[in-house]
Amino acid sequence: MLDRSRRTKIWLALAGALVLAIVATGVLVWRDDILRTGLDPKVPFQTYDPPPAPDYSDRAAWRLLPTDPLTWSDEAPPADVFFVGPTLYDGGRHWNAPIDDARADRFFRRTVGPNYVGPFVEAGRVFAPRYRQGSLYTMLTLRDDAREARRFAYEDVRRAFRHYLAAYNSGRPLILVGVEQGGVLASRLLAEEIAGDPELARRLVAAYLVETAVEAQNPPFTPCVAAAEPGCLAAWVSAYEGERDRAQNLRDRSLVWNGQGELTNLSGPPLCFNPLLGRVSQEAAPARLAKGATNATGLEWGARPALQTRQVSAKCERGVLMVSRPRSAAFKRAGSWADRRKVPGYNLFYGDLEADAEARLATLLADPNFPRAARPIVETAEVPRAPVHRID
Repeated sequence: MLDRSRRTKIWLALAGALVLAIVATGVLVWRDDILRTGLDPKVPFQTYDPPPAPDYSDRAAWRLLPTDPLTWSDEAPPADVFFVGPTLYDGGRHWNAPIDDARADRFFRRTVGPNYVGPFVEAGRVFAPRYRQGSLYTMLTLRDDAREARRFAYEDVRRAFRHYLAAYNSGRPLILVGVEQGGVLASRLLAEEIAGDPELARRLVAAYLVETAVEAQNPPFTPCVAAAEPGCLAAWVSAYEGERDRAQNLRDRSLVWNGQGELTNLSGPPLCFNPLLGRVSQEAAPARLAKGATNATGLEWGARPALQTRQVSAKCERGVLMVSRPRSAAFKRAGSWADRRKVPGYNLFYGDLEADAEARLATLLADPNFPRAARPIVETAEVPRAPVHRID
């Protein structure tokens, strides 16, 4: 009787272990789907109540803003950088992120600022608006709700850009930078707000749309086809050599704006700017040209990171920048499941973008016909009232 009881317990234990193994296998197989579903707001966008809109006259509506955006000294960088940030907010409750989400703030401060804003701080004062961006979930699905959430985010970015131009720019050269989701929104700014304004377009140093697909046959602005040429567009999406599925996915699933302001799938290969060459080109760029990659995550804001040269080579293939895997172990994705689906905590082209922006700015400023920015008048002086003599 004791033996039968023992055998029963053994069989129950084996059956329990088998069930646990099946469950664990299922979790591993469907892990991405399970985690992605957890980010779904589960409410149609049409009935969704978004977070309050930012007020761009309030400093709190900007992630980065000069100490005194209305004035600048002779030592200040000569241009302005308008930076549209990438996906910071995971999702779950909202389609569009509240602008005061603490976790998103930490991700920007630790990762995005040091790695993606950093290359441009020597060239320009940085203006980086907070906006009700589409959540990470909107980047992982092609549902109409997700597209509507990203269209909604553009309205904040456009308001921020118009406020920046009216209140702070004062005719200064402009560098437009957008990363990933922010790059998609910046591409529409480029088409609607800059391309249609000849005076503003003349002041454009360059638009850098990092990890952003735009149509090569119908780009929103003139592409950069020569190094140090100002007033042009540098945009690319990338994959590591051997990541053929990722490269094809970028061609098939990347979204661009159509003429009706809707996000639609690419109809052809994306534009491919090679940061190692400083131009749109099919030419292979060897690693000896790479000016410096860096993992600046966690670096104190304003500190210059150490750059590692010759880390990667790059070549455009059917519109996707195929990059060799870096030699250093510092360039590996880290963090949570959600963090690994956002922009990486390193920038393989930090030194290349830094040098590229400074060269294009120098060319623009060297043009004797380029209009110099007028300093805004921010101080007033009381003038004594002069007597008025009437003439009959």
